[in-house]
Amino acid sequence: MDIPESMKEELQAWNNGKGIDLESWIGCTGNFSQAVGYASLYCPKFVEFEGYIFQAEEVTEHLVSAVRGFESQEGSSPMSVEWVINHLHIYDVQHAGCPDVSSDKLIAIGIALKEIYEAFLAYKFPGKPCEVKLYIPEDKEDYEEYQISFWQKKHATSIA
Repeated sequence: MDIPESMKEELQAWNNGKGIDLESWIGCTGNFSQAVGYASLYCPKFVEFEGYIFQAEEVTEHLVSAVRGFESQEGSSPMSVEWVINHLHIYDVQHAGCPDVSSDKLIAIGIALKEIYEAFLAYKFPGKPCEVKLYIPEDKEDYEEYQISFWQKKHATSIA
């Protein structure tokens, strides 16, 4: 992984200025509880429901209700239903107002998630190709708008 520019100075300060790599840095600063939390993000679960594919542990009453709600909206399509239910605002991976947020970090996380989603979806659903989209806003400082989502290619239409 390329180190985001906004992290290079911090990493370089370690070891009396000799620096530290990302894996060693998380070994010094992270904890196992956070590692488990991040594993749930980077090893997502996917389920099928009525021709859709969703990022979810299982089909729940809440998921079914959300699907029905989005299906009932004017102009909805299978693609838009999958898009909205599967979308993740990357900013929300951390707490609101996290002081070290930056566009380069959000992009690095987004690229990693995009690659992971593509691989997991292709593995789990080889006969149902999906499109994974990383949305980067025009205003790079609009941190809350960095998003990732996916939909099945067979549903490809324009999102209303």
